[in-house]
This record gives sequence, C-alpha cells and structure tokens, in this order.
Amino acid sequence: MKNGRDPLRTRSRILDAATAEFARYGLGGARVDRIARRAGAKKRMLYYYFGAKEALFLAVLEASYAAIRTAEGELDLEHRDPREALKRLVEFTWRYYLEHPEFMTLLNSENLHKGRHVQRSERVRELHSPLVETLRAILRRGARQGLFRPGVDPVQLYISIAGEGYFYLSNRYTLSRIFERDLMAPSALAGRARHITRTILNSVRR
Repeated sequence: MKNGRDPLRTRSRILDAATAEFARYGLGGARVDRIARRAGAKKRMLYYYFGAKEALFLAVLEASYAAIRTAEGELDLEHRDPREALKRLVEFTWRYYLEHPEFMTLLNSENLHKGRHVQRSERVRELHSPLVETLRAILRRGARQGLFRPGVDPVQLYISIAGEGYFYLSNRYTLSRIFERDLMAPSALAGRARHITRTILNSVRR
C-alpha cells in the first residue's frame, strides 16, 4: 500500500510483539510502549486496532487458541482409525506444548486472572466446539467398533490429554529438583510422550 501502510501487516506485527511481551511478563507486567517498539508501530496504532491493553491481551489469547485449533484441524482425525486418531491427537498436543512454550505461559497468565478475558470471548468458545465434536465422533466410532468403552465425556478426555503434558511442563523445574532427574532431557521427554499416549489410550479402552 502507499507510504508503506499495510493495516493487516501492522496488525499482525502488533499481535506478534504483544504475544512475546505477554508471554514474558504476563498481563500485569506487560508494557504497551515495549510492544509498540517491538512491532515498529506507534502506540496510538495499538489502541486504534485493539483498544486498551486488556483488549490486546484478549486478542493475543484468541489468536493463540486459533493457532492450535487450526493445527489440530490439519491432523485429519475424522478419517483415521479411532485408536490412531486419538494417539495422533495426544502426540500432537504434547509436541505443540513443547514447540510453543509461549502458549502455556499465556494460559498461566490468564488463569491468574481467573479466566475473565476468555469468558468474554465468543470466539474462544466457537474455536473449541469443533474439537469437542471431533473427539466425540472419534469416541463414538471407537465404541461402535468395540475398541473404546461407551460414555466417555470428550471434554473430560481432552482436559486429561492437555493436563498430562501441561502439568509436566509447567512444573518441570520443581519436579526435576524433587525427583533429581532432568525432565527436559531428550530421553525424559520421549518417555513422557510414550507414557501420556499409553495412559490416555488405556483410559478409554473397552
């Protein structure tokens, strides 16, 4: 665009900069001026596109949830054997947390605020609905084929899938000290991936 003005690119740069800032400092410690400098934008542009700092934080959360849900959608879970589909989702979730530590720190920050920002977001709820329905369909197919026990709650199951990796990684420092082992060593991470997969698959097995 003329004069180098590209609203979509500017908005994207601001979101990227804000993601890094909020992931490092949390909502309380984040500073709009640092976000503006990192994005190469005027502070007024942040307010123009997103409003106040809390609105920008919510935009970052929405974009982060959209990213993981989009990546999940590329797994093609609907057309796989139920066991393979569930295994693929478990492995993906673990790998995503490892490759996107900023996602976990953003969730930590939002939980400190008791989820008050995502509570206001219709988009976040809409993003999670397809995942729940996909998981529900996998569980039903597995039950019909005699592979999974019937009546498994897809929401409870996904919380378990996410929680198995989330707790391990968010508490890796204290757990490493307590158990005197490096939980982030490659062999430890591979072992954890196998453990999570076995745990989840065994939990639904008929």
